[in-house]
Amino acid sequence: MPDHNIRTTEPSVAMLGIGTAVPAHKLDQLDTAQRLAEALQETPDAARWARRLFKQCGVETRYTCEPALFEPAASNRYFAQLSRLPVPTTSQRMATYKQSSVPLALRAASAAVADARVSSSVLTHLITVSCTGQFLPGLDAALTKALGLRDSINRIPLTFLGCAAGLKAIGLARDIVRGQPDAAVLVVCVELCTLHIQPSAAKEALFGASFFGDGASACVIGATEDDDRDVFELGKPTSALLPEGEGEMVWEVGDHGFDLYLSSRIPALIGRYLPKRLAGLLDPQDTWPGIWAIHPGGKGIIDALESELGLEDEHTRYSRGVLRDFGNMSSATLLFVLNAIRLAKRAEDAPRTEGICLAFGPGLSCELLPIAYRPERRSLNLSRTESDAESDRDSSDEAQLASHVSHV
Repeated sequence: MPDHNIRTTEPSVAMLGIGTAVPAHKLDQLDTAQRLAEALQETPDAARWARRLFKQCGVETRYTCEPALFEPAASNRYFAQLSRLPVPTTSQRMATYKQSSVPLALRAASAAVADARVSSSVLTHLITVSCTGQFLPGLDAALTKALGLRDSINRIPLTFLGCAAGLKAIGLARDIVRGQPDAAVLVVCVELCTLHIQPSAAKEALFGASFFGDGASACVIGATEDDDRDVFELGKPTSALLPEGEGEMVWEVGDHGFDLYLSSRIPALIGRYLPKRLAGLLDPQDTWPGIWAIHPGGKGIIDALESELGLEDEHTRYSRGVLRDFGNMSSATLLFVLNAIRLAKRAEDAPRTEGICLAFGPGLSCELLPIAYRPERRSLNLSRTESDAESDRDSSDEAQLASHVSHV
């Protein structure tokens, strides 16, 4: 394995709290593959390819806001090859997005604010992230009212930036706090990817349908304090456009939802060019950082990074676990990975551990952010007993486990 240390500089800004949420409707991968194969019975080659793809993509369960996806193939508007019914239009899908995105985002945001132990009145900035739907007044305005935020909060919507947008928002929030130490930024990501399943037997459409899921995540970022909570300290973010990637990941508005194209070359391109970008963040000493929060854009991407960087199962198991249990939720996914890492480190009573976050999007764009897990500093509050701290940790763990699989 290469010898490197992550450069975690300026650790005065931290992720103070995390919240996650998924819709109530759970998609079992094997059942979904079978119903899709029934819809493709007139194109047996596509049906066989779909079964194999759904089995090998690393996903076992996902969640969706659209109960119509559970209709039998013969009466399912999303499986129009068999049903011959009108396919949902983009406007119809956007109406579902508007109805479902706000309560899902609200659940994740409320959990993040509670986990950060802050009052909504202290929040100075709200960054909302989504690439799977749009409406105005937007998600930022709806959440401001629903959360009881002050009407003068600085609202920053990031829309249609793809899977890397969640990490882009975290990096932006970090930079805001670096420039304004009294700022407290709430980042909220919500993606309803399953609304854009396409009624097509084309391999590109089936590939996109095989591993995307719906979910929301949120975090609070502010100046770190000497208190008794564990946090992720945030380093300086970096963005890059990788060579040869312009047409390899494409997301466009179509007449029947958004059309996604993902090239089979993406894992190889990431594996080829990312190590050079990482070299600018690493010192040639010791070992790789202990934490790798990799956006699970697909099983192939995780495999490529593991191979090219010489990573071990311990480095990628959190990304693989989120992909297995939730699928790729676009911009919302990385915070699910960070939440899983934090819960594991907390349970292990781990020491301060350095790491890096990676996410990828259309372009082929790449976002990188150095982080460090900092355990709670129990000795700093002398008025609290060890049993008090242990009770708080148990309650926090239970709350976080509940929020990790919370349903709307």
